[in-house]
Amino acid sequence: MNPTCVRIAALALITGLAGCSVLETDKIDYKSAGKAPTLEVPPDLTQLSRENRYAIPGGAVSANAYEAGRASAPGIPTAVAQLGDVRMERSGNQRWVVVNRPPEEVWDAVRDFWLESGFLLTSEQRNLGILETDWAENRAKLPQDVIRSTLGKLIDSVYSTGELDRFRTRLERSGNGTEIYITHRGMVEVYTSQRQDNTTWQPRPVDPELETEFLRRLMVKLGVSQEQSKQAAATAAAAPQRTATISNAGGQPVVQISEGFDRAWRRVGLALDRTGFTVEDRDRSAGLYYVRYVAPNPERETGKPGVFGRLFGGSKKEDNSPQKYRVQVKSQGESTTVSVLGESGGAVPAATAQRIVQVIADDLR
Repeated sequence: MNPTCVRIAALALITGLAGCSVLETDKIDYKSAGKAPTLEVPPDLTQLSRENRYAIPGGAVSANAYEAGRASAPGIPTAVAQLGDVRMERSGNQRWVVVNRPPEEVWDAVRDFWLESGFLLTSEQRNLGILETDWAENRAKLPQDVIRSTLGKLIDSVYSTGELDRFRTRLERSGNGTEIYITHRGMVEVYTSQRQDNTTWQPRPVDPELETEFLRRLMVKLGVSQEQSKQAAATAAAAPQRTATISNAGGQPVVQISEGFDRAWRRVGLALDRTGFTVEDRDRSAGLYYVRYVAPNPERETGKPGVFGRLFGGSKKEDNSPQKYRVQVKSQGESTTVSVLGESGGAVPAATAQRIVQVIADDLR
């Protein structure tokens, strides 16, 4: 049984009402799962403690509503949909927005976009061009049943979809413009016992379509019309995706990608953003990402326990210390190697390197 239905059944017992109906919607309506940022953030960064919820640019549109686009002709490395000084580009299942403005002119608009979309920001690093939202729930997925309609906000806090999402936005200077990447991470609430009396949060697959939908809405925020943004999302057709494989170099596992540095650098950055790494710094000229990793745990980060924790009490929280690494991207012609180094640049245990390169390779495939 889905945890959502259990929540509604519990509410029925509490209120004397019954029913467990689910109504599919075509809307995106995110609401922060927390009241304030709680992640480990350097003290010099600005933290927000307010929640602004306005209409998302683009209105109520499903993340799956746009068309996937047409396949591009062989040999075209990247498809582009150009609209004024804003365009969407795509490589494989990865899309990003390019704006012919420097990052300094785009930052505030991107920041406001997430606040207007119902999120809190847990990290703002203007010098690195990184914004990260907190965990939030798409409340438009909630069933509009008789219980919720009758009692409304009185019991709205114990309703849940059993899913949480967060997004990381990275602005990277490129020539005279800015490349904007949005990456998604999701968690799902699952049962931990056969009796179905306890739940926990586990990672769920990345949703590239949801990333694209927010990129499309960001284009609207940056001055593109609704129709033009939809056209851009539909016509940014995919180029053939290159396969990533794991091999051994000097006794250490590495990822091998059969493409040049520019595309490999971009793909590795997106993979790191998607898989729980925080990019603390990067040096493109040296091909280095300086990252730290903390195992995802929205219950720890948001203070939001599972359904039974919400109804009947708290739950135990784990303490996972961050680990820091360097991810090195080296290219020679159309061949690139991705390796993992320790915080100081030395070798890491082979088992640790194997786990990390496997995570990166899985996302690159």
